[in-house]
Amino acid sequence: MKAEEFLIKHSQELSKKYAGKYIAVVGDEVVAVSRSAVQAYKEAKKKYPKEEIGIFYMPTEEETVTLL
Repeated sequence: MKAEEFLIKHSQELSKKYAGKYIAVVGDEVVAVSRSAVQAYKEAKKKYPKEEIGIFYMPTEEETVTLL
């Protein structure tokens, strides 16, 4: 499963668990979490140097309401 597919399938639970943070996803697994996209990427790259890494921001509830 690609990172984007994983994000779409699990967006509600990920948003609740990681609100206000960036997550790094490899396949169907969250491999790093940080308040910084760069830091999340660096942590993921250390663990999975040869894998494609997806970096996604999980908005807070307030940010989600504002976007609507």
